Amino acid sequence: MTQSSGVFIQSTQTDPVVRAGAVIRTEYERLHALLTTLVEPQPTAGAGDGEGSGTGDAEGAPDRATTASPASASVTTTATTGVVGEIRRHLTASAETLHAAAAHAPESRLLVSALRIARSALDRHVDALDAAGGSASATAAAQRVEAVLSVHRAVEEDVLLPALAALPGGVLPPLVADYETLLRGGSLDTSAVIDVRPVPREQRHPLVFARYARLTPGGTFTLVNNHDPKPLHKQFEAAHPGAYTWDYVERGPAKWQIRIGRPNHRPCT
Repeated sequence: MTQSSGVFIQSTQTDPVVRAGAVIRTEYERLHALLTTLVEPQPTAGAGDGEGSGTGDAEGAPDRATTASPASASVTTTATTGVVGEIRRHLTASAETLHAAAAHAPESRLLVSALRIARSALDRHVDALDAAGGSASATAAAQRVEAVLSVHRAVEEDVLLPALAALPGGVLPPLVADYETLLRGGSLDTSAVIDVRPVPREQRHPLVFARYARLTPGGTFTLVNNHDPKPLHKQFEAAHPGAYTWDYVERGPAKWQIRIGRPNHRPCT
């Protein structure tokens, strides 16, 4: 029993879907915590429980000290702006990495179309949150964002990540690394030339597929290798039939160069 449990733990630790899911889950939980600060009631400026705090008049009218002041509204607006910025950073990072890679594979293209429809609805709610002028409207908008974001998380974690892991080339780990880079405010490598000769063999195909995922329609990059990458070509044909170009620039014997691109047209399905 102990031996089988150990094998299971080891396999889950190295499973790319499990590791990617942990990264995605951590980011969504962080966003959830940020949204909670807008949803939960916040102390109002001037409120207190001492003798000088005030309790209202004899008719039960609220004390002016317990109402929100312009200063407290300003703090709420600042907090809302920060949360909105973090959500938009996450949405951009996932769109430019995970979604971009899946959008050009026949098996996951419709899934990404559905995610983009949900993203449009999410964007509208985020815009409403950004435009919320008072704490009450910000709270309602934050609740709507949180609800749609929860659905987005479930689809990405339970459907999108396994779909990416099933694509040829082992593309999921480098895509998640790119996602984390964008979350940290970094930029992705868009080099026109990728020389994989000094790269360990097991890392070459994922590196190339991740670079392809960052191409815009009509974009290209040149792969430099020390042999004809026929297995890589077969993987491209399996993962992106009709959605890539493959042109030999140099054919050995010691150095091979292939220009890989994404055509402007959409492949027929």
